[in-house]
Amino acid sequence: MVQCPPFYKTFIDYSRNFLFMPQITLTATVQPEHLGLRLDQTLAQLFPDYSRSRIKTWIEDDRVKVNGEINHTPRTKMYGGEQIEISVEIEEENRFIPQNIPLNIVYEDEHILVINKPKGLVVHPGAGNADGTLLNALLYHYPAIAEVPRAGIIHRLDKDTTGLMVVAKTIPAQTKLVRDLQKRHITREYEAVAFGVMTQGGKVDEPMARHPTKRTQMAVHPMGKPAVTHYRIMEHFRDYTRLRLRLETGRTHQIRVHMAHLAHPLLGDPTYGGRPRPPKNATPEFLQTLREFKRQALHAVMLRLNHPITGEEMTWHAPLPEDFVGLVNALKADYQLHRDELDY
Repeated sequence: MVQCPPFYKTFIDYSRNFLFMPQITLTATVQPEHLGLRLDQTLAQLFPDYSRSRIKTWIEDDRVKVNGEINHTPRTKMYGGEQIEISVEIEEENRFIPQNIPLNIVYEDEHILVINKPKGLVVHPGAGNADGTLLNALLYHYPAIAEVPRAGIIHRLDKDTTGLMVVAKTIPAQTKLVRDLQKRHITREYEAVAFGVMTQGGKVDEPMARHPTKRTQMAVHPMGKPAVTHYRIMEHFRDYTRLRLRLETGRTHQIRVHMAHLAHPLLGDPTYGGRPRPPKNATPEFLQTLREFKRQALHAVMLRLNHPITGEEMTWHAPLPEDFVGLVNALKADYQLHRDELDY
């Protein structure tokens, strides 16, 4: 249930049938100290359980009445004394069906859930994936999460990227985690295998946007949103490099795009140039391992954050999955077999 500060009221008509969306009505009076503030700034202070971006969307969608009137913009100035009424529906996730899909739960309390996502699991329903997703699994595991927008999902991993994700079980927890993510207070580290022999670590600071012609892909673009990836070398193989990476921002496909931009795409990632290119004189066993590794070699290995309610710093680690371990072992064996031939 939404926790409401004393200065506003919330009325919620909850339907326990996931085919319907609960209606939320928020009411409040603009206070004298809000004089001169923008509408979105004022509402962010009046309704702190909700993020500024969500409030802005409500205003733009004419979900906010000021003194009974709509047609306002986020920049509308406040004078004090205005009556606010917001009528919204909990977002569309409530249409989705709870499904008994096993979850590898690393940590759980009444506020958050941390999972180790396997390969092949889509995070959110979409085109071609109407169900069978992490969201469907969350609705089954904890039905009350239907009351949280996007079922508490604050960040995503690609379908075939494995590793750690945090999910909010309440709106206050979600709001705080989203803010921490925006302020870069949540640390996410990954392991990856990239093509080529990289000689040193570094930072990729290149903005990203939707690819201009391939709409399912992202690309480095000068007019895109800021995107920063830090990386360091863990281990060299023959024609491959094992990396540890840290996200400073969290754009879609960020690591995959940034490494491809460096001309070192991730092994197993044909979308961004990582199609198998086996080195010379590779053994049949090694070639088979490369052929059978049918996903980008990327794993979210570490997650660190301050608990959204208690403030306690918490850190989790996820060991490499079995297929990734098999890949690394094969790369090591190939390196040892040909190490005398290498000139680096």
